[in-house]
Amino acid sequence: MTIAVSDLPQPPQPAPLFLLSFRHRDALATSAEKAGWRAIAARRPEGVERRFIASGAVVAVVDTRGSPAEGLAATRALADPVEANAGALLVIVGRNDIGALDALFAAGATHYLASPFGEAEFAQALRFAERHSDRLSGGWHARNRALAESDGGLGWRYAPGMGVTLGEPLRARIGLPTSRADGLMSLYHLLDMEGRAAARTALSRLRQAGTRTTAFAHRLPSGEHVAHHLHIDPAGGVIGSIEPLEMAEEPETRGRRDALTGLRDGIAARRWLETRLKAGTPVTLMLLSVSRFDMINAAFGRETGDGLMRSAARQIERFAMGAGGRTAMVARVAGAEFAIGLEEGEPAERARLLADEIARALTRPFVSGEHMVPLGCRIGMATAQDTGDDVTGLMRRASAALAEAKTGESGTVRTIGGAEAVAVALGSRLEVDLRRALDQREIEIMFQPQISVTTGRIDGVEALARWRHPELGELGASTLFAAAERSDYLLPLSEHIQRRAVALAAAWPERLSTLRLSVNVTAADIAVADFADRFLAMIDESGFPRGRLTVEITESGLIEDLGQAAALLAALRAGGCRVAIDDFGTGYSSLAYLKALPLDYLKIDKKLAEDIEGSSRDRVVVRGVIEMARSLGLSVVAEGVETASQLALLAREGCNYYQGFLCSGPVDSARLAELVDQFG
Repeated sequence: MTIAVSDLPQPPQPAPLFLLSFRHRDALATSAEKAGWRAIAARRPEGVERRFIASGAVVAVVDTRGSPAEGLAATRALADPVEANAGALLVIVGRNDIGALDALFAAGATHYLASPFGEAEFAQALRFAERHSDRLSGGWHARNRALAESDGGLGWRYAPGMGVTLGEPLRARIGLPTSRADGLMSLYHLLDMEGRAAARTALSRLRQAGTRTTAFAHRLPSGEHVAHHLHIDPAGGVIGSIEPLEMAEEPETRGRRDALTGLRDGIAARRWLETRLKAGTPVTLMLLSVSRFDMINAAFGRETGDGLMRSAARQIERFAMGAGGRTAMVARVAGAEFAIGLEEGEPAERARLLADEIARALTRPFVSGEHMVPLGCRIGMATAQDTGDDVTGLMRRASAALAEAKTGESGTVRTIGGAEAVAVALGSRLEVDLRRALDQREIEIMFQPQISVTTGRIDGVEALARWRHPELGELGASTLFAAAERSDYLLPLSEHIQRRAVALAAAWPERLSTLRLSVNVTAADIAVADFADRFLAMIDESGFPRGRLTVEITESGLIEDLGQAAALLAALRAGGCRVAIDDFGTGYSSLAYLKALPLDYLKIDKKLAEDIEGSSRDRVVVRGVIEMARSLGLSVVAEGVETASQLALLAREGCNYYQGFLCSGPVDSARLAELVDQFG
């Protein structure tokens, strides 16, 4: 068996920390990173539940300073997913808001920190919160970290060029005469046939992008049944840690119980899942959230609410145990959230039917005392197959599915599959990496030529961003801006691109000195009151002439506030710039936009350029857009032109400029100069 360490993912990053702060996001994120955390920081409360789940964090921080009402709402939204994932919820309050702690505690906060405080106090508060999450998980989080950092005990370490080093207890347990082996083959040969097959599968999982830890079950030469954990070593190798399954599998009768419902609690649920995942047993996990429970407690009192919770628990248990018998697990893992685990033998279709049955059962009115109360629920599902899932990963996937079910309109049950889970994890990672990318200039500016239809010369360029990610390679603008919008870095990213583009253009050689430069402005930019003044000042600082700059704004970005957009564009135009509507034809196109806004160019979307080669009706639509623009005195630029026939038809209809791969894709300044010479 050959292992190429170069194929393995990079060492694991510091533990993630989810942080929501309306006023002090960057300062808190910097302090957290100094304390050894990897901060996933947000400024807006929208989608906070899903963003916490996607972050992979076990500690969440909500900074309520400056926005106590929004902070309380975010705390309430995070309470159940934090508890369901054995996490801790730290709230930060201003010194004058101490009176709000009762409400924050009732909303689900587990810790608090009052301002003013220093970095050391913040770091200690995070340590206390982390310990709390370890205790909630029954020590699972801490045990998982210890396994990842292990360099002895029942473990081994592989380092490139140095072979395998065995811990003394493991060497004695398996009977090897020396503490050093020539390579992983010496360990591989100690496995039986089933163990070797499981090891090969586990190692192949480690080679997959985004996988840093996995496990497989096998027997030692003595016959002892063990779980073998594999982790990426910070030095670039692999760590193996062995845990006897007999120790991990505590009897079900010793599992902890929820005092209100009598079901398993969150710790017992994790034990159940961990035992089966280590044994390689396929497991389907459902997370179920009972709806409207806060309102029921407020309207009918806590006693009625508790009675309804017990009734709901019995209904859930009856359906789950009826479907899975002894192989099913039902637990209450948070205030109004339940976990249902189904073992191998329950196909995906049956699990979905069971979820639908439970959902229907919970919509029927419940009787509690004198009250008949309607409930409801949302369910998120995830299945662990041969994918290297651990308890945290599976819980996160189910939590993400539950968050989608709560916010979606397509039904009460949502399932997240493997591809979606990878996308969630990747999106979360890019949010974190974006801060570093801005600091380390990983975001490059490219220029796509804009060619005159009549002369065939390059008259201008559009500045486009590309992210040169150190591990994922080149990422396009759509991925870049999606990550920026999720992480609240849209404004810093937009400013970075604008500033970098005009600086590069200001340094162009003489033969590029007549080219126009187009830069994009986002809807977030328009919302900034003094954006026009700051933008014009930035251009002047760079030395690039205002008269050669075009500001492009997407049609969808104008719809939110047409009046504000018109005032902004008028100020930029009065300052010497030209203005274009980008991607025209993709949104709710209206002649009113063209009449109300001070414009110079209309850029028709590439889909319209493609349609011109379609039916006669398609050409009529494109012709109408071009004629409308020209009647208003606007020049027309066609995007995405890829064929000579497209260009010929656009020229016949009166298009002035085009850009697209027919001429060139985005290029750097050096290649741009070559193209200008080539096109005359």
